Amino acid sequence: MRKLFRTIVMQAAILLPIAGVALAQDANLPQAEDKIPGVTSTFKVRQVPAGKITIKDKDGKDKEVAIKSFWIQETETTWDTFDTWAFRLDLTAEQKIKGVDAETRPSPPYAPPDRGYGHEGYPAISMAYEGVIHYINWLNKKTGKKYRLPTEAEWEYAARCGGAPIEKLTKEQLDEIAWTAENSNEKTQPVGKKKPSKWGLYDMLGNVGEFVLSEEEDVKLVKGGSFKDTAAKVSTKFRDPWTPDWQQRDPQDPKSKWWMSDAPFAGFRLVRDE
Repeated sequence: MRKLFRTIVMQAAILLPIAGVALAQDANLPQAEDKIPGVTSTFKVRQVPAGKITIKDKDGKDKEVAIKSFWIQETETTWDTFDTWAFRLDLTAEQKIKGVDAETRPSPPYAPPDRGYGHEGYPAISMAYEGVIHYINWLNKKTGKKYRLPTEAEWEYAARCGGAPIEKLTKEQLDEIAWTAENSNEKTQPVGKKKPSKWGLYDMLGNVGEFVLSEEEDVKLVKGGSFKDTAAKVSTKFRDPWTPDWQQRDPQDPKSKWWMSDAPFAGFRLVRDE
């Protein structure tokens, strides 16, 4: 009996680092399917409960942040919805000819923005931060709802399922929930193919880094790591601030404000306020 008890305790200790990560059966948060008028594609969202989280501030000190309840996309934003805005797919041919579009839209990219990784069902990538904001403005007008990027604290709260930071996972544990440099075949993968978190969210770690709203002025960053990052780097604490290297090979002068030539790892998921 004592031996059996020790075995159970040891197994529980092994599972503790990923408690709340790969437990789909516990994904009992309210779910909804958000629709965009005039568009066939939809996306699912989960309602995150209110709570508190302790994170590091810009000076590296612990700071407790109160989190209000919000809805968050189950997966990263895919090309299925982003294309509609970026390539004017919501306009008829007649509207395009007449130039009735009052929205600010991206200029055509100089190369396929999906890099040939895959399109339908794949995370949208390579867009500049400003492009994400314009997409959100369009989406809010289309739906009458209030979408936005998550704050860094909200993103960590959702990624951690309200618990402790998810880090120092074994390669086997991370393989279950994330696409990293070790298992991605050097490209993005379709969303939602790994195990979901306890809160029913997919790909919070790996696949693509996700833009968040930073508390630091003029700092643009992505969280969670991507398919290009090693498993040793991928965690809920991982943050990657924008640098000029993300657009190093852009041949345009001035460089495009819509697409980034060297950031195939950058994507996003949205939150919706209640």
